[in-house]
Amino acid sequence: MNVQSKMNNLKPIIKKSLLAFSFLLLLIPLKAQDSESGTLVDKIIAKVDDYIVLKSELERSYLDVMSRGEYEGNQTRCNILEGLVINKVMVAKAEIDSVIVEEEMVDRNLDMRMNAMISQVGSEELIEQYYGKTIDEFKDELRDQIREQMLVENMRSTIIQGISVTPDEVRRFFKAIPQDSLPYFSTEVVVGQIVKKPEINEAERDKAEQFLYDLKAQIQAGADFEEMARTYSQGPSGKNGGNLGWTSRGQMVAPFEAAAMKLQAGEISDPVETDFGMHIVQLIERRGNEYNSRHILISHKYLEEDFEKAAEELDSIRTLILNDSLNFQDAAKEFSDDKETSGSGGYFIDPSGSNKVPVSELDAGLFFTIDSMGVGDITKPMKFTMRSGEEAMRIVYYKDRISPHQANLEQDYQKIQRAAKNAKQNRVLSDWLREAKDEVFIEVVDEYDYCNILK
Repeated sequence: MNVQSKMNNLKPIIKKSLLAFSFLLLLIPLKAQDSESGTLVDKIIAKVDDYIVLKSELERSYLDVMSRGEYEGNQTRCNILEGLVINKVMVAKAEIDSVIVEEEMVDRNLDMRMNAMISQVGSEELIEQYYGKTIDEFKDELRDQIREQMLVENMRSTIIQGISVTPDEVRRFFKAIPQDSLPYFSTEVVVGQIVKKPEINEAERDKAEQFLYDLKAQIQAGADFEEMARTYSQGPSGKNGGNLGWTSRGQMVAPFEAAAMKLQAGEISDPVETDFGMHIVQLIERRGNEYNSRHILISHKYLEEDFEKAAEELDSIRTLILNDSLNFQDAAKEFSDDKETSGSGGYFIDPSGSNKVPVSELDAGLFFTIDSMGVGDITKPMKFTMRSGEEAMRIVYYKDRISPHQANLEQDYQKIQRAAKNAKQNRVLSDWLREAKDEVFIEVVDEYDYCNILK
C-alpha cells in the first residue's frame, strides 16, 4: 500500500483523534462561510484593546457547542461571542495588572498537549503528512493561543482566589431555589475499594532485565533502536518506535527520568525499573530541563501465584474489617495501591467531591459487581483491570444506596455547597467584569449589535 493510500485510510482516525483534544480544533482549516455568496471569508468581529476575535473563531466554537448537544436556541452564537470577548477582556486586563504566564510553562503545556496528540494519532509523521506542515510549525501557530488560554485561567484564578462559602450561605442559597426548580438526582451509591497489585515476580523480572541487556547489545552493534521498539516494546509508544517526544522534568516517573537525564545524546541506559516494567532508555537530545527520548518497555509479567498472594493479603484485611477490628477507610488509606481512591478512604467520588456517585457513572465492571451485592457487603478478593491497564486484585465495599430523590440539604450537602460556591464565584467575576470593561476598549461589529455584548 503506498503512502497516499495509507493517509486516506488514516484520515478518519486522525480527525477523530484531533477532535478528542478541543485545543486542536484550532488546527482544523476552518473558515467562516458567507451564507449568501457561499465564499469562504474571515474577518475581525470584535476587538478588546489590541486583542481580536475572528469570525472563524466564533464559527469554530459554535460547531463545537453544537457537536456536544449544548444548543441554546437563537442566543447560542451571542453567548459564545460574549464568552470570547470576556476572554479577551481578561487577557487585556492581565497585561494591565501584570498577571503573566511563564514561557517555560507555556512550552511545557504545549509539549504535553502535542505529545498527547501524537500518542493518540500514532506518529509525528502522520500528522505532518496529513496537514502538510511540521510539528514545529504547528507549535508556532498554537503557542500564542495556548498562552492566551493560560492567561485567562490565571486571571480567573486571581479574581476568585480565596472565595469560600459558609454553611449559612449554603442554606440561604438552597432556600432561594424555587421548589419546582430543584434538581432531581437518580440512584446514587457509596462504593469503595481496596486494591493490591501483585508483587513483582523476581524470576520474570530477571528474564526481562536480561532480555533488555541483549537488545541493548544488538542496538550498540548496529541494530535500529526504533525497529527494535516496534518489534519488542510493550508500551503504547512502541508503535511509534519508542519515541516519547520532548518532555519536561517532573512529567515522567522518577526512575525513568533519572536514567534519561544521566545519558549523553545517543547513549542507551542499562535496564531501569519503574511501576510499568523494565525499560532501556535512549536520550536523543537535551535542552535545559527538557529532554527528547525513546525507550523499549517490557511490562512486568505476573504469575497466577502472584495474584494469589495479593488476594491472601486482601482477604486478611477484609476479615479485620468484617470483625470491626479495622475501619474500611483507614485500611484503604494505609493498604490500597490505587492512588485515585486511597486518598478518599477508598471511595469513588464525583466532581463535587461527594462520595455519592450516580449509578450511571460507574464503569461496567463495578456496576455489575454491586448489582449482585447487598448494602454493607464486602466482596471477596477479585481480579480486575485498573484504569492504567494493569491487572490487580481488589475487594469492593458497597456502603450505601441513595434512592432517586429531589435535592435536599441532608443528602446532597456537598453538591449544593459546590453550586453555592460556583454561584458566589460567578457573582465576583460579574462584578469584576463590570469594572474591567470600563478600563479597556471594546468594539463589536454592527452585525452582532443584536447580541448586546456585555450590556
